[in-house]
Amino acid sequence: MGKGYEANQLRLSNLALLGKDLARRARSKCELCETGGVKMLTYEVTPVAGEPDLDKCLLLCSDCFEQVSETRRFKAGEHWRFLAQVLWSELPAVQVVAVRMLKRQQDSQQWAASALEQVWLEPEVEAWAGQDD
Repeated sequence: MGKGYEANQLRLSNLALLGKDLARRARSKCELCETGGVKMLTYEVTPVAGEPDLDKCLLLCSDCFEQVSETRRFKAGEHWRFLAQVLWSELPAVQVVAVRMLKRQQDSQQWAASALEQVWLEPEVEAWAGQDD
């Protein structure tokens, strides 16, 4: 097996170790839409570091995970209005993802543009949000 495959397997294993801490922090709900009782996935907020970091990971439902991780599948709309509240989360990783998702739809959704105009972020969180891959 190749080194890339082995490194990926190790990373996935290390991410799995964060699962209990993520579930506890998120109260087993999606950290964006707060959906509970569904399968949750660990999302690493880019750019990712060498080792998985709890502070740079989110627990997301499969719907949010797909929309966040695959930009070409993103569908703007009223469904995402919850991001205007999530933007004020105490967790920087949640703020970063909310900003990125709002930016994707600010041209087509006036409420998203308004939310982005009203938010204030710590400089390091704002810089992180601007590092969208």
